[in-house]
Amino acid sequence: MAWALKLPLTDEVIESGLVQDFDASLSGIGQELGAGAYSMSDVLALPIFKQEESNLPPDTDNKILPFQYVLCAATSPAVKLHDETLTYLNQGQSYEIRMLDNRKIGELPEITGKMVKSIIRVVFHDRRLQYTEHQQLEGWRWNRPGDRILDLDIPMSVGIIDPRANPTQLNTVEFLWDPSKRTSVFIQVHCISTEFTMRKHGGEKGVPFRIQIDTFKENESGEYTEHLHSASCQVKVFKPKGADRKQKTDREKMEKRAPQEKEKYQPSYETTILTECSPWPEVTYVNNSPSPGFNSTHNSFPVAEGNGSPNHQPEPVVQVADNLLPTATPQDAQQWLHRNRFSPFCRLFTNFSGADLLKLTREDVIQICGPADGIRLFNALKGRVVRPRLTIYVCQESQQAREQQT
Repeated sequence: MAWALKLPLTDEVIESGLVQDFDASLSGIGQELGAGAYSMSDVLALPIFKQEESNLPPDTDNKILPFQYVLCAATSPAVKLHDETLTYLNQGQSYEIRMLDNRKIGELPEITGKMVKSIIRVVFHDRRLQYTEHQQLEGWRWNRPGDRILDLDIPMSVGIIDPRANPTQLNTVEFLWDPSKRTSVFIQVHCISTEFTMRKHGGEKGVPFRIQIDTFKENESGEYTEHLHSASCQVKVFKPKGADRKQKTDREKMEKRAPQEKEKYQPSYETTILTECSPWPEVTYVNNSPSPGFNSTHNSFPVAEGNGSPNHQPEPVVQVADNLLPTATPQDAQQWLHRNRFSPFCRLFTNFSGADLLKLTREDVIQICGPADGIRLFNALKGRVVRPRLTIYVCQESQQAREQQT
């Protein structure tokens, strides 16, 4: 390998010994790499080139988090370098999740010697399925009466206290644990990825799920509501032993690829580390909320005072536009949905800002809300107000007019 050094060889440069030092560095590189061929990436990975990197600011992506959760299942080798890992699980098989305390000395002293609460969920990875999560889970419950999506294998678990599984939340379990002690929780996922796939021609790919863990500490009232940490990973669930076959198939496919192609993919790791994410929103599904639309001023009929004569006509009521703005926060968007009589869908759009809702296409909202409500929501989002063909003024009959009639 030939090296070209573009440096003006002045007397000062030669006397400074810079040329000799550079030659010595190159000879050291040759000794480290050996006599064989080597690439530039090998050269740049040597310690002498890494000295400059130590002066760079630390990468925020590598910050130490207070907790770490490790799923004891191998990741797929068929995942590209910069994509999120994917882990295959067998339906009903118990998998260990190690709950690790990663705090530095003195960090979060308020939980030292105390319990924390963790909630584990199996949720949808695809955003479109997240929109209709409630309907999807209700459909699964109807097809599999008495079954749960997620269960704890309590006899195998270590260090968990007061494990609970809410009968109305089939995809959620929770428990208390002491971060200072060894804690491992074993979970079982009973649904498979293809159960939520639209079957058109057979052999459809299963949808990916997410396993998410949210951890909380106690507040002053003794309730575990103060969020500490959340992390999740992407998984697919197969029928028993199907995950092993899929892992083997992916490994064989990667072995057949050219070496240059293999470099674009991640290696398969023995365990799956859950990565930090946003906490899962805690919102109760609304079934019987009163429709607030009848209380809105622009939806009510104007009531005139007096005898209703042509000389005493009320001022026409100007319809106030209630268009959703792109700058609306998720809280503003929730209020807008309530005002426009979309309360049953508030939970589906919990984290949606005004900009997120306005990006939805007509097909999206029809698939999420159904044809009738979907079209109504789409028209409301786009500010399409139906102009009235006829305006009727209604007034109360005066007391004097009623006395004359009697």
